[in-house]
Amino acid sequence: MPVQLNHTIVHARDREETASFLTDLLGLPTAPVFGPFRVVELANGVSLDVMRATDAVRPQHYAFLVSEEEFDQIWARIKERGLTFWADPGHQQEGRINTNDGGRGLYWSDPNGHNLEIITRPYGSGG
Repeated sequence: MPVQLNHTIVHARDREETASFLTDLLGLPTAPVFGPFRVVELANGVSLDVMRATDAVRPQHYAFLVSEEEFDQIWARIKERGLTFWADPGHQQEGRINTNDGGRGLYWSDPNGHNLEIITRPYGSGG
């Protein structure tokens, strides 16, 4: 079997808030509890296992490949909530989206400072 990512742990100050934030914005099912985790299940079998941090949260980057329709839905939810978003990972192009590789992408932050990203085309896939 080829190597595949199965899950990663997302540290959060508030496990419930972070899991709800992710599932609500990304349009995913409610994250079930598994031990100390809220398991945010993605369509490709990978899960984000949200766990309460015992120390300060070190921000990470999480990127999600979505369809054009999903992009529109997620972007609408970001705007409805009044969340700041950027076209770039350095957060210099506020209120804009990018069109890298002929797709669309944007970044926003979760309540812990994690840098979240949605893209409609994988990096390097453009002509």
